[in-house]
Amino acid sequence: MDSVLTTAKSWLSDFFDQEVKEEIQQLITNDPEELKDRFYKNMEFGTGGMRGLMGVGTNRINKYTLGKSTQGLSNYIKRVYPDEQQKVVIAYDCRHNSDTLAKTVANVFSANGIKVYLFSELRTTPELSFAVRYLDCQAGIVLTASHNPPEYNGYKVYWTDGGQIVPPQDGDIIAEIDKLLYEDINFESNENLIEMIDADVDEAFMNASVANGNFDAAGKDDFEIVFTSLHGTSITAIPEVLKRAGYKNVTIIEEQAIPDGNFPTVESPNPEEPEALSMAIKKAEEIGADMVVGTDPDSDRLGIAVRNLDGDIELLNGNQTMMLMTKFLLDKRREVGMQGNEFIASTIVSTPMMTALADAYGVECKVALTGFKWIAKMIKDFPDQHFVGGGEESFGYMVGDFVRDKDAVTATLLACEIAADAKAKGSSFYKELIQCYVDYGFYMEKLISMTKKGISGAEEIKQMMVDYRENPIKEIDGSKVVWIHDYNNSLATNQLTGKTETIDIPKSNVLIYTTADGTRMAARPSGTEPKIKFYFSVNAKLDEPGNFIGKRTELQNKLSRIVSELNLG
Repeated sequence: MDSVLTTAKSWLSDFFDQEVKEEIQQLITNDPEELKDRFYKNMEFGTGGMRGLMGVGTNRINKYTLGKSTQGLSNYIKRVYPDEQQKVVIAYDCRHNSDTLAKTVANVFSANGIKVYLFSELRTTPELSFAVRYLDCQAGIVLTASHNPPEYNGYKVYWTDGGQIVPPQDGDIIAEIDKLLYEDINFESNENLIEMIDADVDEAFMNASVANGNFDAAGKDDFEIVFTSLHGTSITAIPEVLKRAGYKNVTIIEEQAIPDGNFPTVESPNPEEPEALSMAIKKAEEIGADMVVGTDPDSDRLGIAVRNLDGDIELLNGNQTMMLMTKFLLDKRREVGMQGNEFIASTIVSTPMMTALADAYGVECKVALTGFKWIAKMIKDFPDQHFVGGGEESFGYMVGDFVRDKDAVTATLLACEIAADAKAKGSSFYKELIQCYVDYGFYMEKLISMTKKGISGAEEIKQMMVDYRENPIKEIDGSKVVWIHDYNNSLATNQLTGKTETIDIPKSNVLIYTTADGTRMAARPSGTEPKIKFYFSVNAKLDEPGNFIGKRTELQNKLSRIVSELNLG
């Protein structure tokens, strides 16, 4: 506690605003536990940059923590690009303080002689990624906390390729930040170096989105979509992109169309949660719509709900939509002629079905750590290969390489193209998915997410990972564990033979068990939230679409047994 108190008192100097000093003094006097949580560590870069609770303190998102990161990033940019006009682009979402924090970040960059393009109003994360290359910038920043609760905000850093920063570069930037005192931050803006942007970049981004996501599908005239932006940024892009692609029947959930950082109509603005799309699904049932699409606040994730075999609207998961989107793109690529250098991409905790799909099409499936920054890095690392598309289980997808992050704008258009085309042919999005299960194997996944807040929660998560490593699971649902992949030490071990293999991707605190029957369980602490996540995958052969219901029940029962057996239910 002494070190926490010392750190907190350092924020009582004249450099800090008076209201900040008053709040800290109140915490010192009245709430030592809250003080400890705010100052026991520095906000860190995770899988998605910095993300956390807003408030005063080193372990909070505020003008000083973001200012220090921006000062360090400014120093790094000037060191790496000393002979160029350094330029950055900044976007922000609907969250509380995002606009003022974005201006603070712009002020620091400009104070350091760096040209700043600042969006005049909220914009989507994929447009920010696009804008980095479109405006020939060295870096980009978006102020967002993605789908986290209202009290959160965050700071994603992008580099010249439009992808988020990755090792070793992120380490180099962190080293620059760690050299600094808060008093080293230059907040004195040079307004001549800050240029507001909007319509020109919007137009270029939307044209690119339509060019990459529109395949002139049949059946658009009678295809009905219900869309919700969940109070976020996608309202600035998706309705217009769908209109330009020829979709005339788009019903917008007006109650959720106004950007609002309180997200008043949902418990969580996360399209992975069925509750978040309940209002849109209800409307779709009322008007007989074919598809529901909802996006998270910064419009990088999308949830899709379609009509199932009973005609009811059913929310699909990220693995399911990723599979069908990738197959569709591969089919379109095959129509114009495969070049032999194509690849698709996924992550270590996403469905193994992506590899089965790649094998069937004779293309490579590159598998990365969780986070689209790793998929973006693949595109940069393999310039002689053509990236078709790829995604991850957490409701993110990337169509081609014009955006280098999850892109719910273009993915929404792609999903509508698939569904409209299928309907015109007498099929449906759902039926096409079932055919994938017949063709490539019926894989079913489940995610269990446990929230463990605060210092004690972080320790509990750490101990859980220690226990899984020191006391490995021997079998899952009666099937022996064959392989344990420990990404923290880059080692895969065969539990039956003792054979070991080196894992040739960067280290990460992830542990994956794989059994003899192909069942898989992964344990992974979140890099951006106080959570530990468990990912399960089971599979079976589906010989024909008519047996789908029975086989689905069989796999659902298997997942339930596994969750109960591991005491994670």
